[in-house]
Amino acid sequence: MDALDAKYPFFASAREAVASAAVSLPELVATDAPAVERARERVERALLEGTVASESGAFPGESAYDTQAELLSYPIARILVSLLDSDPAIEKYAAAEAATAMERVRRDLETDDELRSVSAATVALDDLLAEFDLADAVRPDATAPAGARGAGAATGGGAGRDPDSYRIDVGPYLRLTSPEWGDSWRLVNRALADGAVRVSREELLAALEAAVEARVAEGLPFELGADEEIAAALESRVADLRRLLSERTYAEPPDVVAPALFPPCMTNLIEKAERDAALSAAESFALMAFLVGIGMTPDEVVAFCADTSLDAEGIRYQTEFLTDDRGTQYPPPTCETLANYGICHNEDDHMQVAADPLSYYETRVAAADEVTDWRADRETDETEAA
Repeated sequence: MDALDAKYPFFASAREAVASAAVSLPELVATDAPAVERARERVERALLEGTVASESGAFPGESAYDTQAELLSYPIARILVSLLDSDPAIEKYAAAEAATAMERVRRDLETDDELRSVSAATVALDDLLAEFDLADAVRPDATAPAGARGAGAATGGGAGRDPDSYRIDVGPYLRLTSPEWGDSWRLVNRALADGAVRVSREELLAALEAAVEARVAEGLPFELGADEEIAAALESRVADLRRLLSERTYAEPPDVVAPALFPPCMTNLIEKAERDAALSAAESFALMAFLVGIGMTPDEVVAFCADTSLDAEGIRYQTEFLTDDRGTQYPPPTCETLANYGICHNEDDHMQVAADPLSYYETRVAAADEVTDWRADRETDETEAA
């Protein structure tokens, strides 16, 4: 096992390393080896923070885990995700593995060529293209200015940095990208010639991230069987992750902003911020998660909180993290958790109505005879002001 396999555990070489190692995953789980805790951390951070990197630091070098624990945590993490048996959790996990991998790729590509040539723990773009059978489908853009092509274009050999633009065959381009990423990704808006699409270096890396995500998600969830010893040994860790998911219910937002129907805890937080009082980190997170959970965009949240102690930059940072690019949101914590932080006081015994603020709000919206949407009033005010 080497550090490169541990950094990129979805590579074919990493799978071969795990298969050929004299290591039994059931035995690792039964003895609660470090790889098991790393696997739990891997999944938990994927679901909550969109990364699978260790909290102890970057791998290799800073991480508290050695190469074996880091590499073996990947197949164990896949077992944990399979036992969760939740499609949204699988999507989040695969996306986090891909995002973390591409962060590492970018750092590797920034490494000087001399250092990269002697380091077994870094990859070049050629390596990544070959891994996904794209070596023949991607080539430097010959129509780009000479300086933009770089002195040693990837897939072309030689020394020097990677080029700034490429041509990718239209088939792989359509397979790896999506129009949902934005109008600029639609084929009709791309430079197409000789069956290939021009992409920038960053766009190529985005397409490769999609390839990594697809490979990680492939085969998940897989069946272990109720009598599998490994499933029984992981039961407590799976239970912890399920409880985590229960506080991150993946739901469609109500798609209406009716402040009069907000749960008491959220109303209290808004009124506190309107008094120009600073919100604690827990209070700010709870409020932002609720506003995102009911379908508000970052721009709408900034406008909604314009006359409060919350600053626009902080709002954007939190709301962009809380909103997934697929449209799935992280709703606020449960009322029980908010009560532990002194945020929820169970006014009117509302915990009997719903266990979390978003569910409570959905119940009130459904029961209301008439609902006034703040967004409609905002548009009217902007029209009159114009």
